[in-house]
Amino acid sequence: MNPSLISSPVVALKYLQGYPTATLAQVAQMLQQDKVADWLLQKYPQAHTVRTDKALFEYVQALKQDYLRGADPVNKVLFDSKLHVVKNALGTHTSVSRVQGNKLKAKREIRIASLFKSVPDEFLKMITVHELAHLKEKAHDKAFYQLCNYMEPGYHQLEFEVRVYLTHLETAGARLWEAS
Repeated sequence: MNPSLISSPVVALKYLQGYPTATLAQVAQMLQQDKVADWLLQKYPQAHTVRTDKALFEYVQALKQDYLRGADPVNKVLFDSKLHVVKNALGTHTSVSRVQGNKLKAKREIRIASLFKSVPDEFLKMITVHELAHLKEKAHDKAFYQLCNYMEPGYHQLEFEVRVYLTHLETAGARLWEAS
């Protein structure tokens, strides 16, 4: 690998750690030539139309109904503007337990980083599938990723492309799809 290809953007490739060196070199070259935005926009020309927390809740419920009918119910779903900055995460799933009388009630909640308000539907589906998979599988293990692939057969490619987009945001700073 030519070290000059990734010498300056190495720090910017933090979202792509663990990918093969050849892949990192390709992304670094695209970054240097300012071609990442064109590549993503050609592949995904427009953003999804899920704009509100209510619409996101319905979107998540539809996916859950299609793939995880027997899983615990999700009580709350929302876009969270603080998520990426505070927890360095793109989505979270939590379970809040409360005592009601002599019973312990659990309410499940999914939060999606507000960054995903203006991305292609495929990216929103990838992060949603990831968080829904945590209803059944807590750890990021083989069973977890098999479930993600079951719900979204292109999961791994989409995860890679989201990581490339995050790298683009960090280096260029410009969002590619604007919420309408």
